[in-house]
Amino acid sequence: MSTLLDQVRTLLKVDVDSMDPAVASRHTSDSAKFVDMTSNQAIVAGTVTPELLAEAVKVSGGGSVERVLDVLTVLLARRVLPHLTGNVHAQTSPSVGYSVEGTVNEARRIVTTFEELSVPRARVCIKIPITPEGAQACKILQDEGIQTLGTCVFGVEQAIAARLAGCVYLAPYFNELCVHFEEGVWKAYKVGVKGEEHPMMDVVRTIVTAYKTKGTKTKVMPARRVSFGIVTAQEVIALVALQPDHLTLSGAVLDELASLPPVPINQFDDILKHELTVEELKSAYIVVPWECPNRIYSCRTRLPSRRR
Repeated sequence: MSTLLDQVRTLLKVDVDSMDPAVASRHTSDSAKFVDMTSNQAIVAGTVTPELLAEAVKVSGGGSVERVLDVLTVLLARRVLPHLTGNVHAQTSPSVGYSVEGTVNEARRIVTTFEELSVPRARVCIKIPITPEGAQACKILQDEGIQTLGTCVFGVEQAIAARLAGCVYLAPYFNELCVHFEEGVWKAYKVGVKGEEHPMMDVVRTIVTAYKTKGTKTKVMPARRVSFGIVTAQEVIALVALQPDHLTLSGAVLDELASLPPVPINQFDDILKHELTVEELKSAYIVVPWECPNRIYSCRTRLPSRRR
């Protein structure tokens, strides 16, 4: 019997936001696989088992903590790889988020570890927070043939920077990070009601519109995760209606979609269609010279500032 998850898969590419092979396995078949697997440090910490940690220590050969964590990330990702047609993702540490050199070196190190453990770089994408330094790092890595995803994106300006950097993917965060740690922060917003939609709906809508206006190759992949067990299929439907390229979903969201029947196709119509303003159109067509890395942000984008 067809499900809402099956229906969503016909409308865009679905990725699994989990490193648990059981999650990927129960939602894949010979005819339906996930495209990518997204992850971050919190997902690694939430998925690791004592057995896998012991294996990572052994494989790392008694190396540093960073080396063990890199190996652990690869071991976890490898278990999900058979359920994918695309890439596995690993994220650089927030501690290097405001350092071009630190981000580049960490990304290279992670990719090298994947290659050492028989996962080719063509199947690996590195998630990098889009700070000014992070965007510069993405440009450098893309030029080296390392795939990047711009993450921690909360605004259109960051999306423009990620496009200029040549990121393969862009991941607007649908919810603030605190909703995963502070009970009561998350709330159910109305869908299709002007002024009462989730505040990120219009941001994602504008990013998708800007990217399509420009014809950019960077793919939009909104991150929709469960927060304290509360999941609304309507939010997923609303995001699909915005026509991003990918949607990455947690195990809990996937389980709910797989338990529901398909919906009338008109529910995927974007009720609040967004036309770019003159200023947004100007931003969509910004061209920045890349010869000097320090000039990347002459486009007047307002990105997350360096921590004080």
